[in-house]
Amino acid sequence: MAMDRRTFLGGTAAVAGTFALPQLAQANAAANAYFNGYEQDNGFQYRRTNLNRIDPVWRRQMVKYFSDEPPGTVVVDTQNHFLYWVWENNTALRYGVGVGREGFKWYGRARIDRKALWPRWVPPPEMLKRQPDLPRRVEGGAANNPLGPRALYLYNNGSDTGYRLHGTLEPWSIGHDVSSGCIRMLPEDIIDLYQRCPKGTGVLVLEHLGASAG
Repeated sequence: MAMDRRTFLGGTAAVAGTFALPQLAQANAAANAYFNGYEQDNGFQYRRTNLNRIDPVWRRQMVKYFSDEPPGTVVVDTQNHFLYWVWENNTALRYGVGVGREGFKWYGRARIDRKALWPRWVPPPEMLKRQPDLPRRVEGGAANNPLGPRALYLYNNGSDTGYRLHGTLEPWSIGHDVSSGCIRMLPEDIIDLYQRCPKGTGVLVLEHLGASAG
């Protein structure tokens, strides 16, 4: 029986799909290994991070830290992928973070002038221009909301910078340059930081802290 082009292409796609399925299953299994059940929070739930899969360097921890910034300030070291919540006696609470990828990095001072529990995500126009297939709005608590359970909105001189400190659906992205400029944190970590930072908290985003922290 002769095989026309449509039949051939259909068969080729089916074979390709057959080979792709195991790879997709492996990718899903690898991603799922980063989670360990669910946590309930304010009427919603998020996937609990399996900290055994997170390099200890990215886990929340108290460290020695020398800074001229007052206690309660947030300092981000984008090169080393750390966020410091300045404490007293030359110490800080350090979190691992994901930061802006090449071309989307930013540095400077800001202030947390807005906080949100289970925030709604509305992609900015610039992001929609780059990725027109993105949803125009994702409600807080939705499984595909990239902000996770909390967001801290960064302002400068009263104007929204468009940048946030927020959760992530991808715990494996912590420690990498991955975002469009926002600072990503594990869901558990952004919940913890949210509780520590009242409105008006100062934020300093630096390219590199040098040897002032450990």
